[in-house]
Amino acid sequence: MGTALPGPSGAASALAVAAVIAIGCGRSGAIEGDVGADAAPPWATAQPEPEPRPGMAWIPSGVLLAGTPPERMPRVADEEMAGEQVVLHGFYIDLYPYPNEPGAIPTTNVTQSEARDLCEQQGKRLCTELEWERACKGPSSTTYEYGDAYKASVCATGTTRTLTPAGLHAGCVSAFGVHDLHGGVMNFTASQWKRDPAKTGLVTLRGGNGAPGDLVGRCANGRPAKPEVRRDDVGVRCCAGEPNGFEVVLTVRRGAPLTLQRDSKLGPELERLVPDDLRAATAGRRPEDQFKVERTWIWHPLGNEELFLGGGCAHPDGHPRCGVVIGRMRHEAPALLAFVAADWWQPTLSEADGARELFLHGGDDHGAFRRKVSYEWGKIGVRDKERKKKLKGRKEPTYP
Repeated sequence: MGTALPGPSGAASALAVAAVIAIGCGRSGAIEGDVGADAAPPWATAQPEPEPRPGMAWIPSGVLLAGTPPERMPRVADEEMAGEQVVLHGFYIDLYPYPNEPGAIPTTNVTQSEARDLCEQQGKRLCTELEWERACKGPSSTTYEYGDAYKASVCATGTTRTLTPAGLHAGCVSAFGVHDLHGGVMNFTASQWKRDPAKTGLVTLRGGNGAPGDLVGRCANGRPAKPEVRRDDVGVRCCAGEPNGFEVVLTVRRGAPLTLQRDSKLGPELERLVPDDLRAATAGRRPEDQFKVERTWIWHPLGNEELFLGGGCAHPDGHPRCGVVIGRMRHEAPALLAFVAADWWQPTLSEADGARELFLHGGDDHGAFRRKVSYEWGKIGVRDKERKKKLKGRKEPTYP
């Protein structure tokens, strides 16, 4: 999991690509105190029931798997922790967005300072972003408040509609009993946005709605905003109790979008990821007829994401079968994300409009073609073939 870093209040948390840093919050041990090696963790022992607070859910002490593990998709690698364990002490959170009343339209068009004031007038405070995430994920740290599989209808996610009455979608509730974390307005949090050194002076929003719904509707999803911004889709949700002093601080590593590797040793590893149907097409044939990677590339579609690509051909009866294997390193070996066919021609790759898109060039019985390959938050999207056409005013054919 990496190195444990103590924070200013004596807390510690796992560090991998992301670091969780404890900040001063007026208590000793923001990670439930210092315990000996033989002591039971605090969340494994019975916790005293707190005094109930009307209109609020109690979130007990426990472990949050913060962010999204690399093998789970969708995932925004340069904005989220990689499923790191963070220990949070108990706190309260409003059941609904402010004014926290079933059937009420959420309050919006407030700044972060005004949102904080609305909470403090009730003896509450703004939630930190990891408190918000734990309230959403529940005790099992699920991807969505209702589970791990995306269901658009549960919270009506995937649209731009946000100003709906609180409690309209009865099933949009977390395992802790917190409603409307998605499908409505985003919430200001007390946390600064510390994912990118170039983006300073920003705070973190959580929740809300938008497209694509399976990405925006995740409990781990966050967005940066200026603290003084006023928007009709940004509102307030309050917490209470002693704040959990943790912040999401990412070390974002970036690289060239696409790099051809001259002396890569990954070819044999990538060859093992060839789809079963392609492997079966050359079963029993000579070794030189099997799929062999001739070229390898490294693709950085966004920060903290590195993919390995191997292009080659197999030679069954008839025409060659060529394509590119796309894998992500997992436990020191690549794991298959996609195989993109180039048909009869040895594939080549080129950059497209941005780092998250490439062009694969191949050929078939109709001649040369290209197809766009896109990185879709951990998944690989493949578009239809495009062919060059003679356009008016051009001497040579070109892609439309």
